[in-house]
Amino acid sequence: MTMAIRPAATILLLRDAAVGVEVFMVRRNPSSPFVGGPYVFPGGRVDVLDAIDPGRCSGLDARTADQRLGVAGQGLAFHVAAVRECFEEAGVLLAYDRQGNLLDFSAPEADAHYRSLRDRLNAGTLSFGALLEQEDLTLALDRLAYLSHWITPMGEPRRFDTRFFAAEAPANQVAAHDDWELTDSDWVRPDEATERARKREWQIILPTMANLRAIADHPSAAEAVSWARRQRLPLPAILPKVYHGRLVLPGDEDYDLGE
Repeated sequence: MTMAIRPAATILLLRDAAVGVEVFMVRRNPSSPFVGGPYVFPGGRVDVLDAIDPGRCSGLDARTADQRLGVAGQGLAFHVAAVRECFEEAGVLLAYDRQGNLLDFSAPEADAHYRSLRDRLNAGTLSFGALLEQEDLTLALDRLAYLSHWITPMGEPRRFDTRFFAAEAPANQVAAHDDWELTDSDWVRPDEATERARKREWQIILPTMANLRAIADHPSAAEAVSWARRQRLPLPAILPKVYHGRLVLPGDEDYDLGE
């Protein structure tokens, strides 16, 4: 039986800190029926409702999005899904208000208002498209850089065609996990995250590890995003294999643990 491959999007939120570039990571609920327990980046499936009004997307049109990802008709939805999942799982909304300003949650009333909208979105009582219309927002897709493309290997119970994006986190929004699908979160240097995995303090799967390594040596969040933008397109799809119960790249059985 051929397993359907579901489209998905993931986002690396980056910021500059005194210790260097940090990335926001979340821990999936250990009781999750699929990949429970690892530390990952905010993300999830591309939903049919992610095909929102293109007029609500700033800095990217459907044709350019398709060309960037090498798809026909769904490129914009991948970008929208990355932003939606970021808001649902991390509480950070990459969007502009009606004046063209990046959203600012530093005022207590703004923070409370968008927390409420996030709760309604996660509860399924408000769609993402309706939220954008209600608040008169446009998604800041111009802030997203396409980072990598991974496909779950054959034989896994669920398979995903996942596009990874990178973006600088807004200065006046606080990232926090949803405490439902996710049970913990942390801002961490990429090399520190890989070291925690090496010490078996964190569980990190291969695609996450590879993307951590891709951004680890950049001096700033802006440079990491700029580097991602400069990659030659189309990006190759990376298809790992299952080797002794874990994901590895063909011919590199120790890649995911850095050994």
